[in-house]
Amino acid sequence: MPKRILQGTVVSDKNEKTVVVRVERRFAHPLMQKTVRRSKKYKAHDESNQFKVGDIVSIQECAPISKDKRWTVVADADAAQKA
Repeated sequence: MPKRILQGTVVSDKNEKTVVVRVERRFAHPLMQKTVRRSKKYKAHDESNQFKVGDIVSIQECAPISKDKRWTVVADADAAQKA
């Protein structure tokens, strides 16, 4: 089964080797048909502590690293789009 890849913004980098990434999704409300924005925060592993608050990054599912860390930062989303 393929691993999911999500794109979001780093909102915290205070933890060692961990960043908190906010991923936003948009969908049409089932009854009102208005576009609704919902966001969720994921803790992701950042081995080299290279990502800072405000960076747009891609995260990928992985095996559990800690109690609530199940994602790893794959790459900077801007760099991935340029390549």
